[in-house]
Amino acid sequence: MSVRTTVKAIQDIMRKDVGVDGDAQRLSQMAWMFFLKIIDDQDQELELLRDDYSSPIPPDLQWRAWAADPEGLTGEALLAFVNDRLFPRLKALPTVASARHRLVQGVFEDAYNYMKSGQLMRQVLNRISAIDFNNLADRQHFGDIYEQLLADLQSAGNAGEYYTPRAVTAFMVQQIDPKPGEILFDPACGTGGFLTCAIRHMRARYVKRPEDEARMQASLRATEKKPLPHMLATTNMLLHGIEDASFIAHDNTLARPYISWEAKDRVDIILTNPPFGGKEEDGIESNFPAHFRTRETADLFLALIIRLLKPGGRAAVVLPDGTLFGEGVKTRLKEHLLAECNLHTIVRLPNSVFRPYASIGTNLLFFEKGRPTETIWFWEHRVPEGQKAYSMTKPIRLEHLADCAAWWGGPAREGRAEGERAWKVSAEDVRARGYNLDIRNPHTVAGDHGDPQALLAELDRAEGEVAALRARLKAILEEALIR
Repeated sequence: MSVRTTVKAIQDIMRKDVGVDGDAQRLSQMAWMFFLKIIDDQDQELELLRDDYSSPIPPDLQWRAWAADPEGLTGEALLAFVNDRLFPRLKALPTVASARHRLVQGVFEDAYNYMKSGQLMRQVLNRISAIDFNNLADRQHFGDIYEQLLADLQSAGNAGEYYTPRAVTAFMVQQIDPKPGEILFDPACGTGGFLTCAIRHMRARYVKRPEDEARMQASLRATEKKPLPHMLATTNMLLHGIEDASFIAHDNTLARPYISWEAKDRVDIILTNPPFGGKEEDGIESNFPAHFRTRETADLFLALIIRLLKPGGRAAVVLPDGTLFGEGVKTRLKEHLLAECNLHTIVRLPNSVFRPYASIGTNLLFFEKGRPTETIWFWEHRVPEGQKAYSMTKPIRLEHLADCAAWWGGPAREGRAEGERAWKVSAEDVRARGYNLDIRNPHTVAGDHGDPQALLAELDRAEGEVAALRARLKAILEEALIR
């Protein structure tokens, strides 16, 4: 049976369980089960390769001990084991023992078992046991399916906020071009999309020796505050061969005081899509300087991102249109950004890129810290010809952004030229506009809709005809009633 068929069978089984309510709970349930199977497969391989290796999971709680036997625990006995032994003990693992202890304890800290039927759970365990995560083909196939499961969260209510279209993350990573040894940080990592794209990018281009792989893995940093995406991101890292995924902190990056981020905390690269449209909890804004204080999450993240970059560090950040034209704190943030960083490129995306769970104009901001902005280049991305908008069935793909990549001009951004989709604005012009970066494409010719007075006259004439027709219809109806 193929991995895809196995995952579909697992989903079908879970739909029969009365305890699992909706896509988000179903994926959460699958995630902790997949996690335990993946880490047990990794443990068995590490036990063969290292004489001194010891699994962070107690022997009786390892997948091989309680889940792998198809004729093993089932029904009420299985539920009792999971609810009364497995979860309490994994939640209580000592976090100081090793990185992998911290990894397991962090995943199970806010995990739950939603299934109510031990018989159905046994069926799920048997399906998962059929996947060999030490088999490269199985792992790659499952990794692709896992990405699709994360994409499916778009239709799972608020859970959709955790997913950024992979074409967008891949494009941002491609243009930032991270290398092993550069410290890469995603302060709001969701399910780990930027991390996985960066890992793939570096392995395809720069990882040639085991030392390169080790340097790459040691340079990853991330934080996610919500339990479900944190669990999904951690499992995502294991699927991508990251041995120690405990670098993904389960925390709120904004909860740490702004001034406590020191030079030793600074990073080479930030790739992120910070949550926007939401408000932070009371008191979070007090961690920031008075002139940056706001409860709007995206604004706070932008302030922190600027601080966290090393001199020469580079960032690619997804931000909504509101950040570009907003005033008040937003104006002060943009002034700060242009003074501290070279905001060299803004890619403007159409509203439909993040559909169906958001229909809002978004932008990709690319900047480097260390010298002020002199010129900002804009690129307007358009939906392909013959397609009105992006959708779940016709999402944005990396090849749709190939024209922008070709125009980019390589690492030095050389040879850029203005054209139908590209234009540039000086920092002086932006300052004169009150730091309003919502600058429309000057090469787009506005449609000629005609003379306003003539249009109003035509509208009046049409309304008069409608009123006359209504009066005639009323008269006909009244005459019919009299008869």
